[in-house]
Amino acid sequence: MTTTPNLAAGRITLAALIHHEAAPGVLLAIAAVVALVADNSVFAGLYDRLLLAIVSITVEDVGIEKPLLLWINDGLMAIFFFLVGLEIKRELLKGKLSSLRTASLPAFGAIGGMVVPALIYVAFNAATPETLDGWAIPAATDIAFALGALALIGSRAPAGLKIFLLALAVLDDLGAIVVIAMFYTSNLSLTALGIAAAGLAVLLAMNLLGVRRIGLYIVVGLVIWVAVLKSGVHATLAGVVVALTVPLRVPDGDSNPGRSPLEVLEHVLHPWVSFMILPLFAFANAGVPLAGISFGDLIAPVPLGIAAGLVIGKPVGILGVCWIAVRAGWANLPEGVNWPKLYGVAQLAGIGFTMSLFIGTLAFSDAETQAAVRMGVLGGTVISIVLGMTALAWALRDKSEATPSATQASEAP
Repeated sequence: MTTTPNLAAGRITLAALIHHEAAPGVLLAIAAVVALVADNSVFAGLYDRLLLAIVSITVEDVGIEKPLLLWINDGLMAIFFFLVGLEIKRELLKGKLSSLRTASLPAFGAIGGMVVPALIYVAFNAATPETLDGWAIPAATDIAFALGALALIGSRAPAGLKIFLLALAVLDDLGAIVVIAMFYTSNLSLTALGIAAAGLAVLLAMNLLGVRRIGLYIVVGLVIWVAVLKSGVHATLAGVVVALTVPLRVPDGDSNPGRSPLEVLEHVLHPWVSFMILPLFAFANAGVPLAGISFGDLIAPVPLGIAAGLVIGKPVGILGVCWIAVRAGWANLPEGVNWPKLYGVAQLAGIGFTMSLFIGTLAFSDAETQAAVRMGVLGGTVISIVLGMTALAWALRDKSEATPSATQASEAP
């Protein structure tokens, strides 16, 4: 994880700001605010025309033609999911999820953090079956936003708390990928899926044969993305599938030792995803026209179910299942972490934002319901940030005056 620079000491440089752990989350928040302002100002028409502008890429008579909004949601977000896939593979094979002891508690928390918010959403929307497709929206966690919020706490947050949140968010994303693949897939084209499967077989063969040329993985990956796009399965899932085939280990006796292709790609893509792709997605999907919105619109089943799922369902699900796991002896609390601190992080997991907005675009196609989704996601995210940061500030408050240090205790008569 990137070391957080001390911005308080000395001169604040642009490089320090960019490398600060909170920077991606702050930029996401700025992009969302700009989108809200643009969609509720004299620029609203320009904002809509920009997102609906048709962009096409064609070769002879074959090509892809989509509005800019879908190029962002289907194309750029595939790169985001590719990076997520790289991170998941690395964490599972040699990172924080490779150890059963480290991964067990976040795994239990991720299960509760997905199931309970979904049940809360279903409870609020049980009387309106046409909106039940949004059940997975509050089950997601935004890694960049949640880790950025925790980074604002600084060094007071114990390392175990950061590891728990990162592992929880990674597993949460893995669950969201499975949900998208299983429940948000339209009519399938077997021909396109066959092409994608053939491309996947090529990548697997390249991996087994020790091919390390990153360009080859990208070229075959693009073919798979186009095939998946045409298949009916959401195109972003191609990013995850391709990522899982990228080699992580460097072969013994390699004449060019160093980082593996996976680690190189992760290093190169991370700033592009954090500082361009995710902010663009936020700008394109967070705009909500607020004119004419009443209190009744805010407490309608969709926004209320999403907000309640994020604000209440996430911490209740995570803490509840983690408590059961610890009491049953299946997992232990990380070193330096108690239940109040874990609640603060569990509340930050209610920051759904990017992933929740993305699932919302898959669940509903009409503009009115998508606007309701955005209200619920934005409202739930803001409340989760406030409650989570407040809880952590209290749980991590300086107790040096109230509790003597070890040195003071040893010197006491």
